[in-house]
Amino acid sequence: MFASPTETDIAPSGSLLGLLQRGRGDGWLHALAAPRPEAMAALDRCVLHDPRLDWQLEHRSLYYARLYAELDADLGALASHLFHPDDLGRPEEERTGLALSVLGHLTSYDNDAARGLLRRYAVEGANWRWALDELAVRDDDAGLRALGPAVLGRFPATEEGEAELVAAVRDAFEPRPWRLWAEDPAHPRQRARLARALEGGHFDRWQRQLRPPGPRPGWSVAAVLDWAREGYESTPRQWREAPAARCLSAVAGPEDRPELLRAAADGEPPVRAAALRHLAERDDPDVCPLIEAAAVTGDADVARAALTAFSRMCGPGVLAQARRWAGRTDALGLTAATVLARRGDAHDAPSVLGALHRVLRSGEAGTCEMRPLVEGAGRLAIRGAAPLLRYVYRETPSSQLRGHTAKALAAVDPGFAAGFAVECLWDCEEDTRETGARHATTGDTRVMERLRRLATDPAEEAGVQTAVRGRLDGRAAP
Repeated sequence: MFASPTETDIAPSGSLLGLLQRGRGDGWLHALAAPRPEAMAALDRCVLHDPRLDWQLEHRSLYYARLYAELDADLGALASHLFHPDDLGRPEEERTGLALSVLGHLTSYDNDAARGLLRRYAVEGANWRWALDELAVRDDDAGLRALGPAVLGRFPATEEGEAELVAAVRDAFEPRPWRLWAEDPAHPRQRARLARALEGGHFDRWQRQLRPPGPRPGWSVAAVLDWAREGYESTPRQWREAPAARCLSAVAGPEDRPELLRAAADGEPPVRAAALRHLAERDDPDVCPLIEAAAVTGDADVARAALTAFSRMCGPGVLAQARRWAGRTDALGLTAATVLARRGDAHDAPSVLGALHRVLRSGEAGTCEMRPLVEGAGRLAIRGAAPLLRYVYRETPSSQLRGHTAKALAAVDPGFAAGFAVECLWDCEEDTRETGARHATTGDTRVMERLRRLATDPAEEAGVQTAVRGRLDGRAAP
């Protein structure tokens, strides 16, 4: 089972709010069929209280924007949220990022109210950089130029203010507004100031390239391990396991193997992790016992590093070792099962299916643990996994995991084309919509209408439109 709704603040999967929070296609369809006030309340709740497990990886903005457009919804709730007094006290991107992204997509649909809110927020809001990036790819030159004086007014003409301006220009995700302002003949002082800021940003990047942090050529194995330890002891802590292992690959020779084996057996946590990673990536013949010992240690960092190290091994003996460990019910057994899910053959299907059962029963199923098992069930075409995959599809709060589950269902569930594949066409994730476009049966009248709309939607992603046009042209029909 997945975490309870009270723990994740996600409503039950059968409710309108729960469907919309998950970004499921059925949520979109249910919202259109529900009384409009109920649909609007649920939609506003989702946008104002971002339901995503990982807002940097999961997509919802286009999904919600399309629904606002379909409902011809008022944007008053979004405006109240953006310009609430909390905006100054809580400037975190997580509070306003989803609302700003929704407004950006609505601007793509020529929604003047959305464009006006973005322009106003770029001038007044705490998360103004996000609003400016949304406008940078959607607003016209005149609209962007008009914002220049107000945005530059955020940076006082002091040494500190100039330094902040240099950093803002250098780190801008979308450089178009800054370049327009730097070339605007109507504001000569603005042009001169931005010219200095652009030059300062280029100089900062050049300096960082000349003096990169981290190990230098000529470092010894001991020096690299010391560097890993220093990061672990710093504030904030820097876990340098992966970069240290890469450095070891460049400096370690056969004569250093005894030192690395000792470090992997009983070194301090960061040293042990780096050594384990290095030895595993070279398929050292003695690394598996060290991984097994580290995986059951009381140190969570060392255990995690050991499991990661084993999951990255690619040598000829890895599958045999994974098969020996896959029957275990601890974290090492789960990692072994994921290795089989990614690289095993049909004989490993029972181990993968068993691990999938155990993870779901544990009540602590997360995306990281579930994804390789879900993908493995599809890769190995495990027909017995279909009921479990349907459950994952319906219940998971992760839209990314649902997308991987949809692909697996396409391989193992004969009813997918007429069932979940149709719903996928309205999903929040691009890859899931593409899966629906490739597999949904055209016997459902909604499918052809939806395919035609996706084919002409200017906000739709290229991969989805390629799949859609292939179906409309009569190719790759299920």
